[in-house]
Amino acid sequence: MPPTTIKEALTYAKEQRATMVDFKFVDLPGTWQHFSVPVAELSESSFEHGFGFDGSSIRGWQPIHASDMLIVPDPTTARLDPFMAEPTISFVCDIVDPLTKEPYSRDPRHIAKKAEQCLKATGLADTAYFGPEAEFFIFDSVRFDQTHHEGYYHIDSSEGRWNSGTDSNGSPNLGYRPRYKEGYFPVSPTDSQQDIRSEMALTLERLNIRVEAQHHEVATAGQAEIDMRFSPLVEMGDNLMWFKYVVKNVARRYNKTVTFMPKPLFDDNGSGMHIHTSLWKDGKPLFAGDQYGGLSQMALWAIGGILKHAPAICAFSNPTTNSYRRLVPGFEAPINLAYSSRNRSASIRLPMYSNSPKAKRIEFRTPDPSCNGYLAFSAILMAMLDGIEHKLDPGKPLDLDIYALTTEELKNVPKCPGALEDALTALERDYEFLLRGEVFTRDVINTWLEYKWQREVNQVRLRPVPHEFALYYDC
Repeated sequence: MPPTTIKEALTYAKEQRATMVDFKFVDLPGTWQHFSVPVAELSESSFEHGFGFDGSSIRGWQPIHASDMLIVPDPTTARLDPFMAEPTISFVCDIVDPLTKEPYSRDPRHIAKKAEQCLKATGLADTAYFGPEAEFFIFDSVRFDQTHHEGYYHIDSSEGRWNSGTDSNGSPNLGYRPRYKEGYFPVSPTDSQQDIRSEMALTLERLNIRVEAQHHEVATAGQAEIDMRFSPLVEMGDNLMWFKYVVKNVARRYNKTVTFMPKPLFDDNGSGMHIHTSLWKDGKPLFAGDQYGGLSQMALWAIGGILKHAPAICAFSNPTTNSYRRLVPGFEAPINLAYSSRNRSASIRLPMYSNSPKAKRIEFRTPDPSCNGYLAFSAILMAMLDGIEHKLDPGKPLDLDIYALTTEELKNVPKCPGALEDALTALERDYEFLLRGEVFTRDVINTWLEYKWQREVNQVRLRPVPHEFALYYDC
């Protein structure tokens, strides 16, 4: 079992014969950062006073004139890092201001902690469970560059259908590759990555992160999915960071590379991250009832909150320009802001695999794995709380074939934003629900918006893409 106290964490380090200690923390966009110290530097006081570091180069954080920060390890997160040559104990950490000793408001993990505190303060529930289904691609190689006069990317995979006619320096081409959009659940030899995914899953298990399933996903070229068992919000935020770390590093052992980009391939399925969520109190589920799909009235109001605020949520749950290459009308992605008990074209699905009250939950299908889990989960929870507080009616369920509707009928079904700039604009207009309990602050929201507009949206806007030459060069 993982340590639960400072003394247990220190004992764990001794038992593992650790020589180094690694401190992991997350920047605002959602990428893990770290630094290490010899194990002799770790003591009981480390968990109170922390370790100083320069935060000026961390994306979305302090400017250089106020860059001194403290990193404080969470003793309950101690794990033996599975990828370090030296025995290394790893801690997930919180960020503290060295002058005020207050938690740093732009630390995503702190935001997630405040979301959990806000939930408990309402008295409605004491636990919000989250279970993300993160999809990803396992490629053999990737090359990309962008200069003033040139821009390209090149992806390759031995599983890629495009390699069906390749003669690799005289090596035999054995021909087993998933067809485009037909990669769901094939056995080997078409699925060539079973052993890689199993090693990823078992590495997660050794880190006390329970895995429910692993399988090949729909796209060709090594699309995969590994499902973690649901956990409370902050714990799942930590687990998702471990998940990405493990998946990428196991792939590297096989001389392969993993990407969580939502849409790296043209004309094949993208990678989503369907998020299952439910509220509990005193160990009892609150989303089971006698309403539609076996849900409670509270669950329906929670759905109403997500649907109302979904465009703003997308600024956190689908936070990249590439996210909206996946969220395109008329294709497989769930862009329709509606709910249904079984219809996967709705952005919210109600899984019907079990009638057990403990299994009743909401599945929000729009998000993708490029997101910062701490922020995305927190935004979803705050939207659910807003829906419950204001008893927001989610409307009628979308129990029909969305692809059979006429163009006129489709106009009546609300849609997710069509581009990152639309999601950011929605957040600029709709953010009050995030400020409850100071879970998100205006500073965090403004910093997020400024970073996304200046560092991502405008940078992509300024650059031509290769297909524009095919379309317009002879105009």
